[in-house]
Amino acid sequence: MQLHILKGYIQNIYLVQQGESLLLLDGCSRADIATVSDFIQHTLGLSLSALKLIVVTHMHPDHAGGAHKLRRLTGARIACHPKAPRWYGGVLGRTAHLIDVSLTWWVANRLGKPKRHIWYNPILKPDLLLEDEQYLPDFPDWQVLYTPGHTDHDLSLWHIPTKQLYIADLIVSVKKRLVPPYPVCHPNQYKQSLQRVNALQPSQLYFAHLLPKAGSSINFADILAQAPTLPKNHWHSMKNRIIHALGWQSGSH
Repeated sequence: MQLHILKGYIQNIYLVQQGESLLLLDGCSRADIATVSDFIQHTLGLSLSALKLIVVTHMHPDHAGGAHKLRRLTGARIACHPKAPRWYGGVLGRTAHLIDVSLTWWVANRLGKPKRHIWYNPILKPDLLLEDEQYLPDFPDWQVLYTPGHTDHDLSLWHIPTKQLYIADLIVSVKKRLVPPYPVCHPNQYKQSLQRVNALQPSQLYFAHLLPKAGSSINFADILAQAPTLPKNHWHSMKNRIIHALGWQSGSH
C-alpha cells in the first residue's frame, strides 16, 4: 500500500495505491479535480479508470465537492455513510450549503488562494453506503469507522495492517494548537468519537487540514477538554445572536 498525499485547494488529498488500483480517501473539492486527474495520469502513469473508489467522509465542500465529477471522469464508485445524502436536504440544508461554500472561499482567501469554482450538487448520489466497521469493497485492508460529531455522518478510514487512520476534520489546528473543528453539531458524539480514536492507539493519524502526526503525539485529553457541551454550528450561532439581540432590546426599554 502506498499513500500519496497531494496538496488540495484548502485541504490535503489522500490517494491510496494498491497495485494499479486507486482509492481516494475523500471526495476533495470541485477545484481539486484537475490536481487528482493530472497526478493519476502524469505522475503515476495510470489511466483515470485506475481510480476505483471515492469515499466521502462528510458532505462539506472540501470533502464532497469533487466526487460526482471524478466519478464521471473515472468510472469510480462513490461511497458514504447512509446519512450523508440527506445532510443538505430541505430549505435549511440548502442554506447551510451556501454558507459552507462561502466559508470555503473565506478559508481559501486566508490561505492566499484565488477564488475558484467549487460549486457542487449538495445532494450526493452514492453507489455504496458504508456502515460502521465495514471493510471497503476492493480494498479489504481498509475499515470504515463511524466517527460523528462534526456532522451526523462523519467517517474515518482505518488501515488495519499498519494502524494508520485518516480522520478528516475530527481534529483541526488553531494558532498551532490542536482543537475541535467548526462546526461540532453533536458534542456528545464528538467526544465519543475522539475517545474511540484514542482507544485505537493509531500509529499515524492523517488529517484534512494538518500534516500527519504520530498517534502517540496527540493530547486527546486536551482536545476533549475544549470540546463544546452544546452544539456549535451555524444555526445555534444565529439563534444565540437573535436571543442576545432580543434580550438587549427588552433590556433597553
